[in-house]
This record gives sequence, structure tokens and C-alpha cells, in this order.
Amino acid sequence: MWKGKKVSVVFSTYNEKKTIKKCIDEFFKTGYVDEVIAVDNNAIKGTREEIKKTKAMYFHEPKQGIGNGYQRALREATGDIIITTEVDGTYEPRDILKLLAYSDDFDLVCGTRTTNSLIGQGANMGFAMKLANWVFAKFIEVLFNTTHLTDVGCIYRLIKRGAWNKIKNIKMDGRNNFNVDWMLYMIRNEVNFIEIPVNFLGRTGESHGASNTRKAARIALGMFIVIIKHRFNLIKKK
Repeated sequence: MWKGKKVSVVFSTYNEKKTIKKCIDEFFKTGYVDEVIAVDNNAIKGTREEIKKTKAMYFHEPKQGIGNGYQRALREATGDIIITTEVDGTYEPRDILKLLAYSDDFDLVCGTRTTNSLIGQGANMGFAMKLANWVFAKFIEVLFNTTHLTDVGCIYRLIKRGAWNKIKNIKMDGRNNFNVDWMLYMIRNEVNFIEIPVNFLGRTGESHGASNTRKAARIALGMFIVIIKHRFNLIKKK
């Protein structure tokens, strides 16, 4: 609970069996989280059992893709404040206090993983990754004349119920371009937001995103196409 508002933490999981229970438990231990929505997106064997050991609510989303999993998780949340995260060990559950603090003034609070002093050993945020996220972020910032941005790939975000309701019926990208697609729908629907630095640590298991150069290039091309489509209204904002 945050100032009388119910707080939901939501995520989609595919290959986080080793860390999922610990992450869920740590979110509850913060004392601010009222519910955790865990969406099994055809995850590896044993993931469901690990979730069932916790107080999280379990859902299965058969349609493969990180975007499909997160959209299902957001739809199932009942909180006034919804926080999206990953449960692979890359994000610190205690950082939700940062997100919640800024929610007093903003309807959307986006994390950024690009602050050097908060990048942990083994984190997938080398020079090339940081540069790519920064370039796409600035591309969006300029094209849409919006708030300061440095990272388009961070899933650690907070959104208020009223802001989510503006776009909850939209079918967004079901795969790796979900992050940027969601961000652009928020920007185009004039949701007030801010970006704040969060800790970014080394993960356990294979990444949903840019795990190799070819996959990273494919994701980057897809993001560019999504941005251009939004900019020229080839994608309707509602």
C-alpha cells in the first residue's frame, strides 16, 4: 500500500526459475506491495512450482512473446498503482520506493539503467548497449518533443490505474518491441511521466532481449519501425 493506494507488481516469466521465488518474496518484504501477478509465458519446467511457493497470483499466457506476457500481467492487476519488473535478478525490489515516491507527481515513472554508478558487475549494459538505448531514447525525445529520456528498454516502470486505462484495450506489440510501443502510446496520449535511475545488476538465465548481436540488431530495427509508425500516425494512438 502506498498512501492508501493498492500496489501491484507484475511480470512475465520465461526463463527465471532460479531467481523467481526470491524476487517475489523480496517485493513482498518491502512492505509496499499488496499483490504480485506472475504470468507464466510458457516458462521452463518447474517455474510454475516455484511461483506456487509464494503469495503471488499465478496466470498462464499461452501466446508466446514478452509483450503478450506483460500485457496479460497488466490486465490481471487490480492495484491503483502497477509496477512492471523482471524477476531475473537484474532489478532491486527496494527500488520500488523510488518509483512510488515520484508517483505522487507523475502518472508514469520509467526506470533508466544507464547510470554508471548503479550498473552492477556482470550487467548487460556495456558501451554498445548503453549507446543504442540512449540513441533511440533521444530519437523519441526529439521526434515527439517529450520529457528527457536515456533508456527505452527498461521494463522497471510504474503506471497509475488511470493512465493504464487510457490504453488498456489497445493490442500492443506482442514481442520484443513492447517496451517502446507502450512508451510511445503513453507519450502520444499525453501521460505525464519522468525517468529516474534504478539499479541494474547481472541476470540469471537467458535474456528476453538482446542476448546476441544478431538478435540485438533485429530488435533495434523493429524498434525503429515502431517509432516511425507512431510518429507518422500509421499506428493510431487509441
